[in-house]
Amino acid sequence: MIKTPSSSESFSNKIFWWLPFGYVPEVLPSELAEKLQNSALSPQLLDVRTHAEWQKGHLPGAINIPITILRSKIETLNFDKEQPVITICLSAHRSIPAVRLLRRYGFQNVTQLAGGMIAWRRHGLPEQTEEK
Repeated sequence: MIKTPSSSESFSNKIFWWLPFGYVPEVLPSELAEKLQNSALSPQLLDVRTHAEWQKGHLPGAINIPITILRSKIETLNFDKEQPVITICLSAHRSIPAVRLLRRYGFQNVTQLAGGMIAWRRHGLPEQTEEK
């Protein structure tokens, strides 16, 4: 069961998670690519871009829940809260609030992909598409 944030949380804390700036932990594209090669180290991948963006190219194994609906869908997220989670977006802006939100819901080890899909693609790393 996913722990929900306290209802006594301050107003600023309730809205702060959404701000797309500030520091959250990051993993470099090259480091993530190495981890994905080893199933024992492979993190859970959450892509928070729109479905249309995700269809055009995403990391293999990533699931897609757009940041605009993540809060309402977080309880359906079938991730292990004790295992690492990497959040992904296009340029590492939408993934910042995703990291904060997952942490608020009790996920222990959450980071974002540094530079997002732009950096991933700049490194020529593998992705898959869902386009018809």
